Amino acid sequence: MKPVLRIVRLTQINYILARYGLDQVILSLHLFRPLRFLTYLNPWNWHSNRNRPRGVRIRLALEALGPIFVKFGQALSTRPDLLPEDIVAELAKLQDKVPPFPGEVAQAMIEAACGQRVSEMFQEFDLTPLASASIAQVHTATLKDGKKVVVKVLRPQVQKLIQRDVDLLYVLAGLAERYWADGKRLRPLDVVAEFERHLIDELDLLREAASASQLRRNFLNSPLLYIPEVNWEYTRENVLVIERIYGIPIADISTLKQEGVNLKILAERGVQIFFTQVFRDCFFHADMHPGNIFVAYGNPQDPQYLGVDFGIMGTLNPYDQRYLAENLLAFFKRDYRRVAELHVESGWVPTNTRIDEFEAAIRTVCEPIFERPLKDISFGQLLLRLFQTARRFNMEIQPQLVLLQKTLFNVEGLGRQLYPDLDLWSTAKPFLEKWVKEQMGVRELLRKVRKNIPYWMEKFPDMPDLLYQTLTEMRAKTRDERIVGEVAKKKNLPAQRWWQSGWFVGLLVIICILLLSFPLVQK
Repeated sequence: MKPVLRIVRLTQINYILARYGLDQVILSLHLFRPLRFLTYLNPWNWHSNRNRPRGVRIRLALEALGPIFVKFGQALSTRPDLLPEDIVAELAKLQDKVPPFPGEVAQAMIEAACGQRVSEMFQEFDLTPLASASIAQVHTATLKDGKKVVVKVLRPQVQKLIQRDVDLLYVLAGLAERYWADGKRLRPLDVVAEFERHLIDELDLLREAASASQLRRNFLNSPLLYIPEVNWEYTRENVLVIERIYGIPIADISTLKQEGVNLKILAERGVQIFFTQVFRDCFFHADMHPGNIFVAYGNPQDPQYLGVDFGIMGTLNPYDQRYLAENLLAFFKRDYRRVAELHVESGWVPTNTRIDEFEAAIRTVCEPIFERPLKDISFGQLLLRLFQTARRFNMEIQPQLVLLQKTLFNVEGLGRQLYPDLDLWSTAKPFLEKWVKEQMGVRELLRKVRKNIPYWMEKFPDMPDLLYQTLTEMRAKTRDERIVGEVAKKKNLPAQRWWQSGWFVGLLVIICILLLSFPLVQK
């Protein structure tokens, strides 16, 4: 984005904030209180904003600012512990009630993408959107075989709108990293890059369809979660056709209670689903706000989740997965020394960190929250104290874990809404203990051996050449070391012992190869 366009966008953002009276929110902060008189100079505060509740103004401003700001509002809508109730109620409307674009435009986009008229693809197609969000909107339809589906269509020009604001985020992140004292540690440029990558993925509905198919296979016939089936015939980069599901929105607590849904089991299963995705499958739904989650009808005492919208999916590499699991398990066991050691081992804090000091700091932050239900825990204060601890010990942000942290943030918020007495720790601890035991047990070792045997057998014929090359290099190294030893003797310096020589190591390698090869020769 050109500098002039950035200035124009910043001016537009400030204009929208002023238009909806959000300058009052900004100027109410302690830092800007001396400038509070400026609110009286805002003409919109003289009439239009006076009778509008603050939650409505915040929601309207986020809608006007664009998709990235709407997503920010969606994340905050699950946090009644951090925001007042009236603001949370309005932000919840951003989940699926963003102002839609005309159905005729959506129909034209579908026909252009599929190369067929809508009437040739569907028995019925409803021009009125079923739901509308920041990236896309959804229409109901019926296939020619009578199957009910929903058709998701990207918003027109959404790529340009997102890229415009992402470019602006890069500028702000660059300034923060350069001039902010904590810029290097928090790595804002890396965080924005990670954020941009997931946004770009979300704009490819073919990728979303593939993610939905993978998640459906992972939970096929599971009592915990149902994922609808993708219709690949009419799915394109900007159009997704997927099975229609019928359920109760997860945020509709009153209806869930009327249907007799066991909210305690529902909340516990939400935690189980999250940890199953992260640690069993290493593939998790990373946009779990209430607009994307439903509860199936029919079995209220054995409730099943229904998932939609798979545009943002997260993965972890085995390294981060193992360290994360061990960290959480040590945390649940209140083994704060192990938590401190794991942070150093994984490189999340500098290697010169004093373990005892770091352990004491973690204990001070975490100990007060155990054995307490979610309703009695202030996660806002907890996060603030964790950030203070991270700053003290120069802990760097891990961009690859930001998406996971955001998802856990959403899961915990959902649990708070469904069943405030949920014991998050006792629900998650058995799962993690079982996973760690399986990962470090004999069965997992045998599984990895079986998995790698074809690769080892493929490389086995190359072993003689590799062994010859290695021994040749070791011989040359030994010759050089012998020369150095002779020089050392002349100078009365200690020479290398015979068992430290490369020849001894090479002899051991040859013996091992012969022992391993003997059973194969016998066969």
